[in-house]
Amino acid sequence: MSDVVRAAGAEDGSQSAAKGIAWMVVTGLFFVGVTGIVRHLGSDMNPAQAAFIRYLFGIVLLLPVFFKLRLHSGLTQRIGLHAVRGIVHGIAIILWFYAMARIPIAEVTALGFTAPIFTTVGAALFLGEKLHLRRIGAVLAGFGGAIIILRPGVEVIDLGAVAQLTAAPLFAVSFLMAKKLTETDSPTVIIAFMAVFVTLALAPPAMMAWRTPTMEELGWLLLTAVLATAGHYTMTQAFKAADITVTQPISFLQLIWATLLGLYMFGETPDVWTLAGGGVIVASATYIAHREAKRKGRADIKPAAG
Repeated sequence: MSDVVRAAGAEDGSQSAAKGIAWMVVTGLFFVGVTGIVRHLGSDMNPAQAAFIRYLFGIVLLLPVFFKLRLHSGLTQRIGLHAVRGIVHGIAIILWFYAMARIPIAEVTALGFTAPIFTTVGAALFLGEKLHLRRIGAVLAGFGGAIIILRPGVEVIDLGAVAQLTAAPLFAVSFLMAKKLTETDSPTVIIAFMAVFVTLALAPPAMMAWRTPTMEELGWLLLTAVLATAGHYTMTQAFKAADITVTQPISFLQLIWATLLGLYMFGETPDVWTLAGGGVIVASATYIAHREAKRKGRADIKPAAG
């Protein structure tokens, strides 16, 4: 009987893992679609204005969510933290849009994967999490991957790469704030307030650089909002279905999709340094995700044992 139960549990686990992988593959395609559209728009529109319009469309898409939240009282007591997060995330988004207009898609994607590495450092500095020797090694390896891509002193570092490397720790700060907010607020509330405050944070720089967008540009930015919203939904489904140790490595397939997109749509042939450095960053971030999952598993076991 126990063998049958174990077999059934293993089958359920494998099915959940397969669902998580499938959801994450779809998530990667959605996000790479966003990347491709922003790259297509290029530098014709100011990045602050483009990001503002994209998030404004995002709010429109989230109107049913806002209506549902409005039916509940006492949504949050941490409005200040939501606002600060919106400002930080908004600055990161502007830098990401700028990077997309300046450097190849594969390079933007590879450098963007340093965000989990910055998150690990930030968790140790601000959330009191322990940074063990192996994780320190993984963090240093991740930064080494970024150096391989940039090759300072050998190549002139493009401002787009600087922008993306600046955006990565800001995205990490945003993630850490979201992690802190989960102590009191639901994921729906966190997503909704982020959409509002990011849009508000983007409004002043967008107005300063405003020009009338074409209908084609508005269409592309609306599609960007649709793909991004869909991507966040499928990513949530992936996290529900499977552990992060299963889903995190799959998310790094985005580097392959981004490389192929840049190659076939924009004629961007990635150099060997971008691929090598990206590989190091992906390996480092995967290891960090694996250690984080093991740590969480031990934390879950202790209360159960007690």
